[in-house]
Amino acid sequence: MIVLPKIWKEYWNIEKKGFERLFGVEGSIYRECSGRRTVRFHFGDEYYFGKFHTGVGWKKIIKNLIQFRTPPVLSARNEWQAIKKLKSIGVSTMRLVGYGKVGWNPAKIHSFVVTHELKETISLEKYCQDWASSPPSKTLKRALITEVAKITRTIHENGLNHRDLYICHYLLDIAKGVDAIGPEDIHLYLIDLHRVQIRARTPLRWRAKDVSALLFSSMDLGLTKEDLLLFAGIYHNTTPEKSINENKFFWWLVKQRAVNLYKKEFKKNPQAIW
Repeated sequence: MIVLPKIWKEYWNIEKKGFERLFGVEGSIYRECSGRRTVRFHFGDEYYFGKFHTGVGWKKIIKNLIQFRTPPVLSARNEWQAIKKLKSIGVSTMRLVGYGKVGWNPAKIHSFVVTHELKETISLEKYCQDWASSPPSKTLKRALITEVAKITRTIHENGLNHRDLYICHYLLDIAKGVDAIGPEDIHLYLIDLHRVQIRARTPLRWRAKDVSALLFSSMDLGLTKEDLLLFAGIYHNTTPEKSINENKFFWWLVKQRAVNLYKKEFKKNPQAIW
């Protein structure tokens, strides 16, 4: 299966060469691991990101099965479907250029997904990195927390979970200038979707995993208990008090996992803010 604009198919000689030329595209390598490579490259007048999968191998597939772990991502189809799903539910993300997949052997599937570069954006991790020592205005902080909570609620209400929902995977639009961002200018994009799962309904376990990733990656930003309660209320579309009181087990799971992640990463306990 190949979904690409005609000019791309002709330039990369897809009909005769298959994925060979496209997979060999030169550019800046953003990530490279076993069976997957992410490249920023130039074509025409634009920059694009390509994620090229060459198969995870039987060893990893069998290992996950033996250990009763979630099966590994086998191809770029996962991200392609996630981008389309997010678009259908009104969550901003990357713009698709194309997708392709060949092969039937699950350990050796070759596939790709290409998206337009998201220009003039900054990750929330970088944007918020100095908040602990130089906090933003209360209205700006509340606007950002509200938007993150709304997007997280939207994906979970529509059967998606991200599996790597750290704040670095939310990109903030800074077209007006990073220092000119106000509460009314918040526009976020959700990225890095290759591990997204899509179901009819998102299980509590996976919702808690996503929210705990957000909490873990925000623990050193100087957030207050009031900030966390704001997120809780928006996430459950109710008052903060009802969110906490009616979902005690959920928030216990979120806290436990976030604290464990922090201790594993930094070898110390996070500062308590709840």
